Amino acid sequence: MLSKFCVAFAVAAALATSSVVAAQPPAPPKKEVEEPAEAGKGLPAEVATTHTMTFRGEKITFVARAGAVRLRDAKSGAPRVDVSVVSYERSDADPAARPIAFVFNGGPGAASAWLGLGGISPWRLALGPQPPSPSAPPAIVDNAESWLPFVDLVFVDPPGTGFSKFLSDDEETRKSFFSTKGDADALAVVVRKWLSAHRRIGSPKYLVGESYGGFRAVEMLHALRERESVGVEGLVLISPALDFAWLDDDHNLLALAGRLPSYAAVAREARQRADLADVEAYASGEFVVDLLKGVRDQDAMGRLEANVARFTGLGSRIVEEEGGRIGLKTFLRDRKRGEREVVSAYDGEVAGFDPRPFSRESRWPDPVLDGLRAPLGAAMTRVTLDKLQWPVGDARYEILNDRVARDWDFGRGGRAEAESVSTLREELALDRRLEVTIAHGLADLVTPYFVSKLLIDQLPGFGAAPRVKLVTTPGGHMAYLRDDARRMLRDAARAAIERK
Repeated sequence: MLSKFCVAFAVAAALATSSVVAAQPPAPPKKEVEEPAEAGKGLPAEVATTHTMTFRGEKITFVARAGAVRLRDAKSGAPRVDVSVVSYERSDADPAARPIAFVFNGGPGAASAWLGLGGISPWRLALGPQPPSPSAPPAIVDNAESWLPFVDLVFVDPPGTGFSKFLSDDEETRKSFFSTKGDADALAVVVRKWLSAHRRIGSPKYLVGESYGGFRAVEMLHALRERESVGVEGLVLISPALDFAWLDDDHNLLALAGRLPSYAAVAREARQRADLADVEAYASGEFVVDLLKGVRDQDAMGRLEANVARFTGLGSRIVEEEGGRIGLKTFLRDRKRGEREVVSAYDGEVAGFDPRPFSRESRWPDPVLDGLRAPLGAAMTRVTLDKLQWPVGDARYEILNDRVARDWDFGRGGRAEAESVSTLREELALDRRLEVTIAHGLADLVTPYFVSKLLIDQLPGFGAAPRVKLVTTPGGHMAYLRDDARRMLRDAARAAIERK
């Protein structure tokens, strides 16, 4: 079922009409081809195309670049991997003053199209009613909520994802990239090399990461500063996984407190965090106290079970069987078990059919995550070939690489001890200009918003004005499946980058 815990985002629901209008006439984009820096079996040379679109009444001309950054062995100089990169840059702005954001998805093993065609690039994938259908045609529409009006965008597909291509068959080469430290160090090199190649070293720089990409962005922030001499002004983290111990209720009782408000958000179909004030107060107070009293305290157990049943909407029998400690899989299956449906961990308000509705145990593809893989991967291939004119031929776009997630090395202690809050704490203390915006959908059951709230509360103030902000929207892990959440996310990012 939840085969890959922190995968990144999904795509937006279709609009009957779009407020973005393509420039007339719809002629093929201009194309400029750079000569390849080096011949070989790697990815094609970078291609630049010029486009003009209208975003919310503002006509913008921009250059789209599709290409790759080659990484080499530090000692031998042998090519190791070509990392595919797609960028969008306004043509009417001073590059030295124009902010630029490098965008990463999570997984590990998820390509950047989840966030790119999901919510923030000039184009997005249009889908019908939820849950998404794998057989839906990969319809591409102009994106009214693109971030391009206020920041240039560079989407990076880490090794093993997207069109990125290994240039060595050495298994040790792959292992070096499929690790927390190796990943951050390698992608920091990609950012530095891209900035140098495109003369953007002086631009204000931001990192955008979602899910595991939020963890990745924090670790890259450190690697960029310490090893690549690149400073970053801000982070925008979307549904981030910052501390895995807080996301696994098998090992940490506080993870139950972090997830309970999201269960309530699903049950209530909450659209704003204010609607959850009572459950937040309970989850960070009486709930924790009664959890710690343990299962032999009958009074505590009675209070837990009554309150959890009330907040989650689950039947009292189910809550009693779990001792008030509702696991994620229980909630996903039992919330709509009477209707023979399961809900998505990535958006608890979206449900799909249970393939084994009469079995005691069941395994199922996630209605949101797995429903999006085929149309989103196909859409990115279409954009690459038709709009970006990058000649990748019949190469397959790796939208979600299960092997990367399976083989990922989280370092000593494994995933259970992996956390980036310590790095974030140190970077905030060192750089007084650094600001962080963390955005979550209320119905996200994979990386619940209240976990980030509790983690933020453990950070010092680092100055008079708050430099780490939490923003919540309707929707789930892939919040911009919803039009309103996509707009709210855009506005939060603009405020963060423009320092408003």
